[in-house]
Amino acid sequence: MRLSAGEKYEIIQSVTRSEIGVKRTLESFGIARSTFYKWYQGYLTKGYEGLENVERSTKRQWNSIPEEQKDLVVKVALEHTELSSRELAHKITDEQQVFISESSVYRILKQRDLIPAPNHFLLSAANEFKDKTAFAHQMWQTDFTYFKIIGWGWYYLSTVLDDYSRYIIHWELCDSMKAEDVKRTIDTAITKAKLKSKAKPKLLSDNGPCYVSNELKTYLKDTLKMKQVHGKPMHPQTQGKIERYHRTMKNVVKLNNFYHPEELIEALGKFVDNYNNKRYHESLQNLTPADMYYGRSELILKKRREIKTNEINKRRQLYNQEKLINL
Repeated sequence: MRLSAGEKYEIIQSVTRSEIGVKRTLESFGIARSTFYKWYQGYLTKGYEGLENVERSTKRQWNSIPEEQKDLVVKVALEHTELSSRELAHKITDEQQVFISESSVYRILKQRDLIPAPNHFLLSAANEFKDKTAFAHQMWQTDFTYFKIIGWGWYYLSTVLDDYSRYIIHWELCDSMKAEDVKRTIDTAITKAKLKSKAKPKLLSDNGPCYVSNELKTYLKDTLKMKQVHGKPMHPQTQGKIERYHRTMKNVVKLNNFYHPEELIEALGKFVDNYNNKRYHESLQNLTPADMYYGRSELILKKRREIKTNEINKRRQLYNQEKLINL
């Protein structure tokens, strides 16, 4: 019997969260590991669509979801962040009398960047970056995430992160997720980075509506002379750095409740300052993003090696002295 995309998705969630291991969990479901990893690879590559049994046409279909219904999905999802796409689909059907399939809800939320990445990826031989950036401003990553301010509603954080150093070049709190918000964020980032008269980095983003709009494409290409690239959904070689940054940031900032946008802006400013200038990053050889961004990394690493060598020599010398005394 062929399983539906929803059933496959539930199995993937169960396996990735299981505490008894992949093999034993799959045995309990009666599913071969080869079959599971085929599903899982499709899920990592294409998201929910990768679990569908029948390939879908990329052309517009008769049953395309109207924009107002897509906005409804986002509205309900933001009001009930604890619900999965499956639960949201049924809630919308029961309470709004609008039918939208589970897979469609998932795709809509993924396009708006409201579906988080898995807590961890199962090991895969291909989960390595093929083309790593080698210097600052070679490529930027940008993305939106969201916060709810009590009494004010939902606000959206637009961030620009340097791919090489993970340095947060610019961030700003917006009341929408439109192309004009992205344009303003990128313009300010270029000014802060002092790149107005210099070559611009590539801009990497997901496939959210604001990032794939013709308005933004035209502005980046014709006005800023920036190359725009889009990542594959759920793919660790794409915008994983900024998604990880957002998770790290929200784990700290969302510990508090905010009753005014200025309170959230102040908290975000403190976090970004600590993240950029004080927080050692394991993936950056335990340097800060600012050390990498401003080109201090080699000097610091050299100094660390010198300190390590001197300390080892001192310890060896002290040991030899104590050894002579005890003779």
